[in-house]
Amino acid sequence: MEVDDAITSRRSVRAFLPDPVPRATIEHILRIAARAPSGTNIQPWKVWVATGAVRRRLSIALHHARDTEPEAHVQEYKYYPTQWREPYLGRRRKIGWDLYGLLGIARGEKDKMYRQHGRNFDFFDAPAGLIFTIDRDLEIGSWLDFGMFLQNVMVAARGRDLDTCPQAAFAPYHKVFRQELGIPEDQIVICGMSLGREDKAAIENQLTTERMDLDDFVQFVGD
Repeated sequence: MEVDDAITSRRSVRAFLPDPVPRATIEHILRIAARAPSGTNIQPWKVWVATGAVRRRLSIALHHARDTEPEAHVQEYKYYPTQWREPYLGRRRKIGWDLYGLLGIARGEKDKMYRQHGRNFDFFDAPAGLIFTIDRDLEIGSWLDFGMFLQNVMVAARGRDLDTCPQAAFAPYHKVFRQELGIPEDQIVICGMSLGREDKAAIENQLTTERMDLDDFVQFVGD
């Protein structure tokens, strides 16, 4: 697949087929992704790959934690703004209501919204779940490097005709991941990612997100 095609065809897929992804394929994707740049080549990324029975057991534990003690689970870093403002608030609301509209979820149907959000913890039925962690003592530059690695993972997956969904929804549940996957306390759980093949029959996968025009975020300075 051409690089441009791999980038532009990347989407957050929210329903996957159950077909297993061979370990060799996952290893290939991560090996390619690890060519991401990092300051002084420190390569700050760590990845925990859950498949099969471990992935299923992890989903059960995540649902239990969410349903029984949600207040006990708080992420260790701020992903979103404390105070939302435009244009970010409008973009956030649009993607949410576009997804709910496809699924027939109306405003105020909180039970349905809760169940849909819970699909995150099933990894949207993907056969492989990836959890990304970083050393607790590393600074913001390493987090920026980590973002380039995450993008490489998703683009490399497209190069193998696979799909992904990056998931910040996992960050508050680091206690669950530590218990189920043996992640040590010196690691911060950044996010997770579902990996597999898109279920093209699922209506939620019809969601197409918009991107800004260049004029909205680019200024050319000079001749």
